[in-house]
Amino acid sequence: MTDTKISEETHTEAMKIAKGIQKPGQTKDQTKLVAQGIEKGIAEYKKQQKSKAREKDKQRKKDLKARANSEEATASTPQRTTIDWVYWLPWVGTTVTLLYFVVYPLISARG
Repeated sequence: MTDTKISEETHTEAMKIAKGIQKPGQTKDQTKLVAQGIEKGIAEYKKQQKSKAREKDKQRKKDLKARANSEEATASTPQRTTIDWVYWLPWVGTTVTLLYFVVYPLISARG
């Protein structure tokens, strides 16, 4: 027998199931044995589900940690984009235009 405590709710449910599948002529002791088997099955199922939930939670935490690390690495290394030169394009155009309007009249006045 295992050290696992079986709740009263599980015991009641197991007895209900055992009585539901009871055969004619089956004794109360036999029904109790069937109920105990059902209880063990339910306890084992719950144990497996808890284990799966723990593993799933560990994997979720691992994924979150990996995602945080990758975001940290991405944030720490600046990446060049096309936005850099697009930002400077109008300023360069404005500067060239102003130089043209200032320098052209000076050059044409000499000649």
